[in-house]
Amino acid sequence: MNWAFLQGLLSGVNKYSTAFGRVWLSIVFLFRVMVFVVAAEKVWGDEQKDFKCNTAQPGCHNVCYDHFFPVSHVRLWALQLIFVTCPSLLVVMHVAYREDREKKNRLKYGENCRRLYQNTGKKRGGLWWTYVLTLVFKIAVDITFVYLVYHIYEGYDFPSLIKCEQKPCPNKVDCFIARPTEKRIFTLFMVVTSLVCILLSIFEIVYLVGKRCRECISSFQHSRHVMTNTMSSGSNLMESNTLKLTDKKRPDTPAPSYSVAVS
Repeated sequence: MNWAFLQGLLSGVNKYSTAFGRVWLSIVFLFRVMVFVVAAEKVWGDEQKDFKCNTAQPGCHNVCYDHFFPVSHVRLWALQLIFVTCPSLLVVMHVAYREDREKKNRLKYGENCRRLYQNTGKKRGGLWWTYVLTLVFKIAVDITFVYLVYHIYEGYDFPSLIKCEQKPCPNKVDCFIARPTEKRIFTLFMVVTSLVCILLSIFEIVYLVGKRCRECISSFQHSRHVMTNTMSSGSNLMESNTLKLTDKKRPDTPAPSYSVAVS
């Protein structure tokens, strides 16, 4: 697995992320990718070789190991990291698509033409939806794999002694897992970091939706204020015009007094 490519990909999308997204990336790098590469692979190692059963019956060892460990933890976590980080590529591709459209627009209409996007990396319109959908996908992936680990291995515990009755074992045999306490610690660590990443993604969605709603409300209030001012200025203009017309119809010379009129 090319972790350098994964690191470059996530570092590229980091500049388009919010504060929650940057914290999420830091946790993924430091507490998931680094722990997985440096420690987890060495802790598990050749797990089937270290799995011991107190019988020499041919095939019993393999059958018992496959029953209790149908999928390797290391490979399962590798798939989880791939699926949870690759959606970030969609954000980078969307920004690249915007930049390509902006470049073609300038080539067609000149450098001084009207820009299609004020900022190609700003989360507005379709890019906002792409970013939010990637967050939803990340949450779904982490929840799915946390559940798979619990369902496949029947919890997050590693007992020191396992009773196996699978065929072709002659009877109930005892099997032993290498370093069960160490495996339990690493499993709980990976599960907890996955749950933390889920919470950060939820907080980021709430932040983005709340910010968008606040902007919509502010825009609506601003347009309403502008409309009110326009109507108010229009009514004042009509009143001033009415007063001017009234002043024009009013005679310049005063009306004669009553005595003059009678005489």
